[in-house]
Amino acid sequence: MKPPAQTVDAYLARIEGVRPRRADAAALRELQLRHLLTVPFENLSIHLGEPLVLEDRPLLDKIVGARRGGFCYELNGTFAALLRGLGYRVTLLQGRVFGDGSRLGIPYDHLALRVETEDGTGPWLADVGFGDHSHHPLLLGERGEQADPAGIFQVVEAPEGDLDVLRDGKPQFRLDTRPRELVDFEAGAWWHRTSPASHFTQSLVCSLLTEEGRITLTGRKLVTTVRGERQERPLGGDDEVLAAYRKHFGLELDRVPEVRRTQS
Repeated sequence: MKPPAQTVDAYLARIEGVRPRRADAAALRELQLRHLLTVPFENLSIHLGEPLVLEDRPLLDKIVGARRGGFCYELNGTFAALLRGLGYRVTLLQGRVFGDGSRLGIPYDHLALRVETEDGTGPWLADVGFGDHSHHPLLLGERGEQADPAGIFQVVEAPEGDLDVLRDGKPQFRLDTRPRELVDFEAGAWWHRTSPASHFTQSLVCSLLTEEGRITLTGRKLVTTVRGERQERPLGGDDEVLAAYRKHFGLELDRVPEVRRTQS
């Protein structure tokens, strides 16, 4: 779906960005960075009992209207709508995340974006939904190292025509390059929201890139990284936790999220 102009303008205001003159690579780079700096990666809806509807309108209502964050299906799903509204050609790709011991996760484990620009560069791999990842889009067709503020990234050939994305030599996720639709990710989203084996059901996370590093609230522990220096601070009562969500992430919550235990 290509959202109406007023929705695009509201989205740009949400990420403190400006409408680009053309849908080129430089603007894509700036849009991705603005998104990462303003919209948190968070799984709070799972533990607040909020629904996840993989359709453009409900996702835009959450990310833009309610000024919330989300995880990959939500963040990259809405980012795709924004990019289309600005004239980019966007294809949804499904990925499987590498876990411990280079073990691959479930199909449709991750949603990423293939983006084509008006300046003829790319195609680009844009991703605002993997948490701590590249700050800038990556060239999908480049097989050499790509320098980024978050590290050295590389896109390499994998079996059956897939592509592996590496960060500092370590595999992050495997991409299937065939085009997908948002509805295709419903099973993966359901698994991550309900399975006891999903790390999203096991813990709370709310994390945001900052100009100097990253800030993360995990339950009642606030972790701040500034120029590589990490500091942890436990939070006390509910009021302090809600204030931290509001101050650091711009989230107005009516109650403190608590991990909802699932049946094993």
